[in-house]
Amino acid sequence: MNLGTIGTNWITDLFIDAAKQTKGLNLTSVYSRTEQSAKKFAGKHGIDDYFTDLDVMAQSELIDCVYIASPNSLHYEQALLFLKNKKHVICEKPIFSNTRELDIAHRVAEENDVFLFESTRNLHLPNFKRLKESVEKVGKVRNVFLHRIKYSSRYDDVLKGEVPNIFSPEYSGGALVDLGVYPISIAVSLFGYPEDLDYSPVLLNTGVDGGGTLVLNYKDFTCTIIFSKISTSFNDSEINGEKATISIDDIGSLTNLKLTNIHSKQTIPIGIEQSENDMVYEVENFVRIIESKNKDEYINLKKVSRDVLTITETARQQNDIVYSCEK
Repeated sequence: MNLGTIGTNWITDLFIDAAKQTKGLNLTSVYSRTEQSAKKFAGKHGIDDYFTDLDVMAQSELIDCVYIASPNSLHYEQALLFLKNKKHVICEKPIFSNTRELDIAHRVAEENDVFLFESTRNLHLPNFKRLKESVEKVGKVRNVFLHRIKYSSRYDDVLKGEVPNIFSPEYSGGALVDLGVYPISIAVSLFGYPEDLDYSPVLLNTGVDGGGTLVLNYKDFTCTIIFSKISTSFNDSEINGEKATISIDDIGSLTNLKLTNIHSKQTIPIGIEQSENDMVYEVENFVRIIESKNKDEYINLKKVSRDVLTITETARQQNDIVYSCEK
């Protein structure tokens, strides 16, 4: 399939590289708001076609699928435009600002017989499959601690009095919907939607959260999720059971998974080596689902996206974190 991209940042570079490695998507065109930026990015990736007008791009016969990596608040309108023009859409996480946008976009995708995916890469990793298969080995789950705590260089700008996109309510930013999506997606994929939840954020003067603690309550255990863009952690995430504990070094990349028997203290690795650019796995899965029209797998991914977005929306509402698009 022919691929177009929106966004000229590092994550778009990684996605394009992953597409080239998998050979399932052929990059044909890119978009940027300025001709200079668009032309430069196209040249960087060895193609001639670029756009500075999204309406023209959406109607182009050069594109079958688009990858959207623009600021969060722009995802919805851009996705709708391409879906209405019968293009498949892969949207960088967080997919949209709220569930209303998600439900409308999925309806439009269905009406136009195309697919809409959220690019939550950790759910497509080989080691996520290993993790899912290993959870039963811990016995009855009694406690889960997941985190994504990584200092953002953009926070330096906040300290200078600026408001970068990722910390702006105008662009639907904040730590919850950025780093928080990684552990939340793991939690709902492994354990389902919680019975209830409570979010305690660290609010910034920009109007969004710089970090926080999200508690997901399940029938027999509590899942505590901590995320931050204003500090860094060097500890593992853990799933604690009555027989064993699973340790996860990085909830985003799942590069190192270990299972420790709590009685014998024996530790064994349960993960495998993964590609350096781990976006290749989601690209492979998206292409396979589109080409095979695998509705069951697609429905499951849709449910996870909606569960995650429902959680982040509920958590924001608990703390009066309101995006500009919602006012």
